[in-house]
Amino acid sequence: MLIFKKQFPELLLLGSALACSSATSGGNARPNPRALPAEGSPPSDVSDIYRQIGLLAAPNPLAFVGRLSSFASGSPDTTLVLASISIPNRALTFTREGDRYRAPYEVKLTLTRNGTEAANVNVMEIVRVGSFRETNRTDESVIFQHYFHIPPGEYALSVTVRDVGGSRAASQEAVIRVPFLGAGRLSTPTLVYEATGRSVLDSVPQLLASPRSSAVFGRDSTVAIYVEGYGSGTRLPVNFVVRNDKGAEIWRDSAALRRNGALFNGVVNVPISTVGVGVARIFFTRRDAKGADSVEAPLFVSFGEDIPLMSFEDMVGYLRFFATPSRLSALRNAPLEKRATVWAEFLRATDPIPETPTNEDLQAYFGRIQQANVQFRMDRNPGWLSDRGMVFVALGEPDEVFDRTINQTLSPTQTSSAARLQIWQYRQYNTQLVFFEDTGRWRLTRPSETEFLSISARRQH
Repeated sequence: MLIFKKQFPELLLLGSALACSSATSGGNARPNPRALPAEGSPPSDVSDIYRQIGLLAAPNPLAFVGRLSSFASGSPDTTLVLASISIPNRALTFTREGDRYRAPYEVKLTLTRNGTEAANVNVMEIVRVGSFRETNRTDESVIFQHYFHIPPGEYALSVTVRDVGGSRAASQEAVIRVPFLGAGRLSTPTLVYEATGRSVLDSVPQLLASPRSSAVFGRDSTVAIYVEGYGSGTRLPVNFVVRNDKGAEIWRDSAALRRNGALFNGVVNVPISTVGVGVARIFFTRRDAKGADSVEAPLFVSFGEDIPLMSFEDMVGYLRFFATPSRLSALRNAPLEKRATVWAEFLRATDPIPETPTNEDLQAYFGRIQQANVQFRMDRNPGWLSDRGMVFVALGEPDEVFDRTINQTLSPTQTSSAARLQIWQYRQYNTQLVFFEDTGRWRLTRPSETEFLSISARRQH
């Protein structure tokens, strides 16, 4: 948060800054960011996207994502339901434990039917990590799983996650329908990190699910999806189709699930480069004579948990203050089939700590965009493309901010000789950038804009 101080520093370098009459650059070889197309604002929280694709999702500060998957059980009267919940390390409060860090958390999950509690679990778990850096992970770093045996039908689901070491808690509720699964049916397709299929219906599949049903573009080459089929025979042919958020088919393939004891099961892999960035749905359909059951699962391919953008083109536009023109050109001109590879190369080249799963500089950059959209929304919509927003996003928070009023006209649109100034001081660059208020909008003076563009160009990756 910027702190505004009513001060008059002794070395306030306003000289040439007061001689300007416009903040629009002219004759400057560097591209003016305001001349580029302006995007809207990304979603304020990626949980909005998870809810749109049918998952349970709570926003920051205690973010979590959850989903349910259904499988056949050994009894025709019950269905096996896997509840999986994803929590980022950053949402929990860690304390030192010797040379490690620990964070306890609590999960309470209740299924209610016709006003009567049908099933519940209330447990406390402890996460342990080996370094302080790991405590700030935002990826799918903590996964809670629990199996229920419940009759098919409609239920009210309530999920609460509590950070035991802190004072935060988050809850989500939904109405769910648990299907009957028998001969001729397919289980819920479940995105997984690991999967060992079962051979008897009285057991549970050994899965490490991805509750977020997501993949990271440029990092993950494929996503693995576990699915079961029920009935007789020696093999079960299935078709699977990927459709984008517009319903258009973007990929199709087929597979044969092998019989494993009392059921069929298998893992199919979907290539991320073919799906691209955004929301998709994967449909599985049986092709045997015993039935034509069809099931589906959501898939969200993102640039990372803290970057809720829905297209490659949007990403290139948002990077205007982060990357050099040559890097942006390489991204913009990459053919569709090469985008994942080119993006992966970009991430490696700009990642300050390659050993971690997150590009910390890119994460901080998008954090500043979100903050600028809130803080400077009165200057221009979206706020990150206002003059103050541009500087904040590109250079970060100033060391000091000074307000001042002078008796000098800086713009032809001003109706009086009094001009309000705001001076942002950046000690790291040994500079002060001056903004003036012009018809309700804060604008950079021309010398300050030239200075800003020069510093920004030097900082770009």
